Amino acid sequence: MDPILISARTESWPIRGEFRISRGAKTEAHVVVVEARSGYFIGRGEATPYSRYGESVEGVLATIGDIALRLPEESPRRALQKLLQPGAARNALDCALWDLEAQMAGIPFWKLACLPEPVPQVTALTISLDTPEAMAAAAAAVLDRPLLKVKVDDGGALSGVEAIHAAAPDCALIVDGNEALSEKTFERLAMKARDWNIVLIEQPFPVDRDGVLAGRSFPVCVCADESAHVTEDLETLVRRYDAVNIKLDKTGGLTEGMEMARRAKQFGMKVMLGCMVGTSLGMAPAANLLGLADFVDLDGPLLLANDRQPGLVYEGFNVTARAPGLWG
Repeated sequence: MDPILISARTESWPIRGEFRISRGAKTEAHVVVVEARSGYFIGRGEATPYSRYGESVEGVLATIGDIALRLPEESPRRALQKLLQPGAARNALDCALWDLEAQMAGIPFWKLACLPEPVPQVTALTISLDTPEAMAAAAAAVLDRPLLKVKVDDGGALSGVEAIHAAAPDCALIVDGNEALSEKTFERLAMKARDWNIVLIEQPFPVDRDGVLAGRSFPVCVCADESAHVTEDLETLVRRYDAVNIKLDKTGGLTEGMEMARRAKQFGMKVMLGCMVGTSLGMAPAANLLGLADFVDLDGPLLLANDRQPGLVYEGFNVTARAPGLWG
């Protein structure tokens, strides 16, 4: 076998309009792309460094450059799990190495990894945080979509969600607080879940305050995001949440993401597949976990002004794992 050569670069992709959550706003997605070459095979992976977790593009590139010099020739992907902490750098490397393995084996990734065959599923489309009027207008423009994800903060959560429901009453809603809600606002949203067609509330409280959810039940599914990174987190989360949002940039790649999804199912938790804002190359690996998902939020490419080509296949409101010429 030829040696594996690792390279990495950064890319910037303009966002259509502005992507705003309770933590801030951005107009570009800054991603890191890794290529793993062996002979004429080239595996690729993409990650989006996230400042919420102390990451930067420069830091991720430096980490990848350092670890590339220390990866063994045999079983580099397995060694990677011990050499790097979960995060964007490990994600890009892990996905690139899986892509390379699948190409060299000549079979789809999901078969190589012994996963259930991924079937197309509806993906949420995100409505960014804005005034209730602007959010309602954004929802009205896509009211034929069956599932919307609504970014909220504590001040406008109730009015924003109510306005979106009025504008698109048939849409099921995922309400994402990104750690910004008070207990009072969260409880009022939960009580309005049936009236406003809310199917899930995501990470209402900061990580260090979500213990208030322990042992309580609510009339809506409550999902961990910022509190959920790796499989071992589940033993605590299962006492607080009904579901877990698995993002490969948090788990540090597919290797940990697959294990986390399987273990969450064993705990009786629902699995949500989520993403940072990035191109189809960042979504395609996660799309291979569709067979394990209850909720899907892989809309990153749909938020960009233009996506990578060839891109992930979106059929109507569904995302598929088909990515010819892209990944896996």
